[in-house]
Amino acid sequence: MLRNALFKACKHRHHVPLRLLRPCAQSASPPPVPLGRSYGVVHKPSFNQTQRKETVRPVVPSGQDTIYALSSAPGRAGIAVVRISGLACREIHEALCKDSAKPPKARYAAVRTLYDPSSTDVNSEVLDSQAIVIDFPQPQTATGEDMLELHIHGGNATVRAVLQGISNVQSSHNIRYAEAGEFTRRGFENGKFNLAQVEALSDQLSAETEQQRRAAVRGSSAFLGKEYEGWRTSLLYARGEMEALIDFSEDQHFDESPTQLLQSITEQVRAMVRSIAGHEAASHRGELLRRGIRISLLGPPNAGKSSLLNQLVGREASIVSQEAGTTRDVVEVSLDLRGYLCTFADTAGLRSQCHPLASDLESEKSIISAVEQEGIRRAKVKASESDLVIALASVEAAPGSKHGFTIEYDAETVALAAAAPSSIFVINKCDRISKERLESLLEDFLAQVEPTIDFEKIPRLAISCQDAQLQPTTHSCSGQDPGNIHRLSTTLVSIFQAMTDLPQDLQDLLGVTERSRQLLARASAALHAYLDDAAAEHDGMEADIVIAAEHLREAADALARITGRVDVGDVEEVLGVVFEKFCVGK
Repeated sequence: MLRNALFKACKHRHHVPLRLLRPCAQSASPPPVPLGRSYGVVHKPSFNQTQRKETVRPVVPSGQDTIYALSSAPGRAGIAVVRISGLACREIHEALCKDSAKPPKARYAAVRTLYDPSSTDVNSEVLDSQAIVIDFPQPQTATGEDMLELHIHGGNATVRAVLQGISNVQSSHNIRYAEAGEFTRRGFENGKFNLAQVEALSDQLSAETEQQRRAAVRGSSAFLGKEYEGWRTSLLYARGEMEALIDFSEDQHFDESPTQLLQSITEQVRAMVRSIAGHEAASHRGELLRRGIRISLLGPPNAGKSSLLNQLVGREASIVSQEAGTTRDVVEVSLDLRGYLCTFADTAGLRSQCHPLASDLESEKSIISAVEQEGIRRAKVKASESDLVIALASVEAAPGSKHGFTIEYDAETVALAAAAPSSIFVINKCDRISKERLESLLEDFLAQVEPTIDFEKIPRLAISCQDAQLQPTTHSCSGQDPGNIHRLSTTLVSIFQAMTDLPQDLQDLLGVTERSRQLLARASAALHAYLDDAAAEHDGMEADIVIAAEHLREAADALARITGRVDVGDVEEVLGVVFEKFCVGK
């Protein structure tokens, strides 16, 4: 029975090959019949009037135009690569290589002299005396069309001359410069890769850090596309059986009732929902690598937020002053920190009108201006949007206290750090006191804040931006780390790894993009709706199998949009499942 193989693709991560509609009678192809009605007459599939194979997409010309473009980076270089795709590749080769018009052996590099095709004097109009020409005949090419690659000398004048020469070729086909992404688009249209792989290719081209590159490489594999297509195929089979039961239960004998069919599908749907949830969760980790990890520096005025930012990025990115409230707006700086793209946000110091530490200050200094209030508001908003909060406190003089110093902190900063997805607590200016006195201060500090923050889960670290500034940080291999800045960077990288790492067997899920996550959420919602309908049977109510089948269609449609199969109408595919078990028109 077909149901016994139902969702085999989901469980074993393989495709379930679709069988095709084998009609008993031939007639002209009518418009698609809405699902849920009696068909009466069996029709041939309307797509190309031929059998459709699920695993093979025919090469379809993307257009009659032949396109060309410089594929390597513009500017002076040792070699420049020009790509050409389309029906006019042979004519372009013959026009540029006048002395050896015969194409080189397919996929073999050949040295050729390139000439201006508009000139009749081959001796005076040489464009490049030693170019490498590679011929790629369809269909096994990046675009699925005939392709030609020219590896030419990378001087700007040579590149311009060759590109102009291509545009001067006389051909029966239109030859034009390619639009942005057009080579990739033709490859997608000709079934060379799915939409998920196209997104991964875009990520790979724009990757700036090592972790972005790794995530893009994971997404470029065909694993995700096969996984989603396997799920879609499984849903298609389930829906096909349900449609058969809806339309032909009176004419044909079925071993199952609607209730039994729903029950046999429900368990596999639950497994698919769990798998989708795993993909949705992994998408956040991959998205952190792609867009970068957002980090906010929070703390009271003069805690050293700007100094710490400058130490982390290695330059004077933010103004440092002894005057409180120097930073009024959010200052953002991007940094590649050991392979991770990070965006650090230096924010205004958090304080209130009645701050307890402001009691000894002059009254006018305790008043927060409207500009500073706006800066504090923006700091709180930025903290709520961040993936990681660095909460700063500082060692400050406190005459009359037990140690003569205290750790000054802001209660609201502590609360924001506790509520953040990830956080780290940093105590600055530890150079002001001895290590022993600092330990005693830390004990008092922890006793004050531990009721509001769990330091077993949130790391803490003592640093000195002053020491780091006076003694430039050296590599840890030397055993020196002035100010503990290198140790802070190492701690941050450990947090980044915990935020983005996946088990080795799930590394491919880093390729799940935000667009894919949204479509997965849509598919999951439809499958949950199916499960709700199926659960009605256990509550003494009769499930509506027509509505249940519609939920499966919605889920399959969402999965199809991930891989870009929305151009393939599934009506014919559903009909193939319906008719494969019997001939309705006999």
